Amino acid sequence: MEQILNQLPDYAKDTKINLQNLFNQSNQLLDNQQIFGCLLACTLTLKNPKLLIYVNQLIANQLDQTQINAIKIASTMMAMNNIYYRFIHLIKDEEYSQMQAGLRMRTLLDHKISQVDFEIYCLAISIINGCGKCIDAHVEQLLKNNLNKSQIQMIAKIASIINSLNQVLEIENN
Repeated sequence: MEQILNQLPDYAKDTKINLQNLFNQSNQLLDNQQIFGCLLACTLTLKNPKLLIYVNQLIANQLDQTQINAIKIASTMMAMNNIYYRFIHLIKDEEYSQMQAGLRMRTLLDHKISQVDFEIYCLAISIINGCGKCIDAHVEQLLKNNLNKSQIQMIAKIASIINSLNQVLEIENN
């Protein structure tokens, strides 16, 4: 992480500080696996190759292959669901929300990690993709599974910080 932090330009000072704060033990409301999983989930969603290289190096000793695979499942399923349910949320014709989605979503049940962790990753992705209906559904599930609002806010902070870092990298690549 130091490598990427050292490359950030002066205008990205707040992004740098916020990123450093993610790893400050006193600020952690989620466990390390959940934080690193959110980092990967957000990075896969943003599709920035340079950021993905950094994050893959960062998670190498933090997440096992089962976790990584589950995050990939979350990423691909939310890519589909966030688009579909954002359509349902945004369209004025209520009839669409009464129709069966008819989308296969079996892997949402076959991810092989804790349901809480999977919901955390899906929420982080849904925040980046801007799907209000999915955000509400994942927050509801996390609250039912005893996460508190500060922990849920931390997921939103991680998504926003990684999105900001992605923006800096995009600006600097041009």
